[in-house]
Amino acid sequence: MTAISERVSEPTEQQASKRVSQSVFDGSRLRVILLVDVCDGAQQQFLEAYEQMGKQVSAVPGHVSDQLCQSIENPSQWLITSEWESAPPFLAWVNSEEHVRMVQPMHSCIRDTRSLRFHIVRETGGGRQETAGRQLQTSPRIGDGVIRHALTFTVKPGSEAKVAELLANYEAPEARVDDTTRLLRTSLFMHGNRVVRAIEVRGDLLAALRHVARQPGIRAVEEAINPYLEQDRDLNDQESARVFFTRAALPAVHHVTTGQEDERVERHALYYPARQGQGMKLAELLSRADERAADDPASPVLRSTVFERDDVVVRLIDIRGALDSDPAAALGIQDSAQVAELTTLLGEGAAKKDGDLSRLLTLARMDLITDRRSAPDA
Repeated sequence: MTAISERVSEPTEQQASKRVSQSVFDGSRLRVILLVDVCDGAQQQFLEAYEQMGKQVSAVPGHVSDQLCQSIENPSQWLITSEWESAPPFLAWVNSEEHVRMVQPMHSCIRDTRSLRFHIVRETGGGRQETAGRQLQTSPRIGDGVIRHALTFTVKPGSEAKVAELLANYEAPEARVDDTTRLLRTSLFMHGNRVVRAIEVRGDLLAALRHVARQPGIRAVEEAINPYLEQDRDLNDQESARVFFTRAALPAVHHVTTGQEDERVERHALYYPARQGQGMKLAELLSRADERAADDPASPVLRSTVFERDDVVVRLIDIRGALDSDPAAALGIQDSAQVAELTTLLGEGAAKKDGDLSRLLTLARMDLITDRRSAPDA
């Protein structure tokens, strides 16, 4: 019998759903672009660090090729491009502790970086024979202009109530970032000692994150929760802050919407602690279920975003009516055997038949701490 964790990667017609505005699961090739601003006089140091990193990256599964380019106008500006067989192997690598260690020597000679990731939709020119068999994205996705991202971290056991109080009462940042970027919504949840902060941005995500970090109210609450964090950080130390937020990044891997609006809609978050090495497969299983639900007019789930990093999977849903009115739709998994195989919600050693869906939904449900929307533009 084929294992559930193997079945979820099989191609389905749902990959072409027009309701999916974002997904890493269509199997198409990925182009990653890293724009780098190197410190004055550090070009040779940067080149040596890149060459060392390149030797290691070439052995990473799913990596195809990469190039390093230097600006002909400004020697401090560099461009790194890489191609990957698909998005999941790249995300597995870039979110790993191995990657955090690998790039550390490079950061000592860099002023600023910007990472961009693209599925390849069309290509022309030579190299067709080399790329035959590697898939292109079949059609462009039609998004809603909103970028979704999340951060997650853990706090010391016993401090959960204090951290929740601090995070529920912080001063909201200014919604307007600049003429083209605006913060739309911030939703903050907790599950035990794990914190998840999901944000929605229209415009430039990096500009929005930097804008939030500069806000006095946000800075104050970040300093206030510092003593309670399981991972130490010093926000006044650029390297310490960078490593913390690199590890905390929880990227969105799939977003689907029915396009419907309903005054009864409520936002919830569910936490699925994946078994070791099963995070991406679990995220794909949830994403496929949400695609099918989006085509079902009776489904209570109107929108869903799946976030994944390593073995942390979080699903943010906007649902019509009570969360427990349809446990299967709310949970996104049809039977407890799948939960037992891919997650640790039931605990280690649990039988695949243990737990009904209502109980599993309760185990996965995160506590809402705050959910703030910015006022519409005047």
